[in-house]
Amino acid sequence: MPAVFTTSSLKTFLFRGASAALLAIALASCTTTAKDKMTTGSIPKASRPLDTMNSTDLAQATATYGKAYDANPKDRDAGVNYANALRMSGRNDQALAVMQQVAIANPTDRGVLAAYGKSQAAAGQLEEALSTIDRAQTPDRPDWRLASAQGAILDQLGRSTDARAKYRDALVLAPNEPTILSNLGMSYVLTGDLKNAETYLRSAIAQPGTDSRVRQNLALVVGLQGRFAEAEQIARQELTPQQANANVAYLRGMLAQQNSWQKLAAGSDTKKAIQ
Repeated sequence: MPAVFTTSSLKTFLFRGASAALLAIALASCTTTAKDKMTTGSIPKASRPLDTMNSTDLAQATATYGKAYDANPKDRDAGVNYANALRMSGRNDQALAVMQQVAIANPTDRGVLAAYGKSQAAAGQLEEALSTIDRAQTPDRPDWRLASAQGAILDQLGRSTDARAKYRDALVLAPNEPTILSNLGMSYVLTGDLKNAETYLRSAIAQPGTDSRVRQNLALVVGLQGRFAEAEQIARQELTPQQANANVAYLRGMLAQQNSWQKLAAGSDTKKAIQ
């Protein structure tokens, strides 16, 4: 049976942490064929993906994309690149404002609609984001990234059954895609079903090219089930010692928010927290 949490505070903690991680992964992967055109012409190309940059490099990329956008605010590639950089910098309201202008200039562009929906979701406009991404999705050429993003937004709205249907639609289009499997796993975290969550997250990390955030989500789910040494081991894999220590510290902090770290590590109160 799915796990049932005996306190509302732990359930709230799971929802906030898992839904944020789920939406972040979904929106990071929510790209379309428009991405292939984002570096054409005079639009500058980032040296590496934005989500792998440190704060200094991200600030520089954001400034570069901002200049291209200022030169032509109606240019769809300049606007999408700039909005993506702004979102990665945590400037969600500004990213949304940029994409509103780009969407006005390109009202039927599928890639623009997808990016606009991403910005709406990041800014907390979930119902609007769902509507926008629905318009970007087309029945004749469905995009698994959009289906997965639809699922993530539905999960944020508390519609877990509908969300999982979208993830499974996405898996038909892209079997064993790790970001979809991860989002499906995090969907089960939101409803307290940690065993199913672990199953999908383990499947996700077994696939090539899995995002390191997926591994950290698995570490959290394993830790919440009381297997803390195993959670630490998972959190430390495929990282430098400095990154691993930072991730383990973050994991400890997440669990400590519910006063569960010592209880789980000692194995003395697991049944009280999770049944």
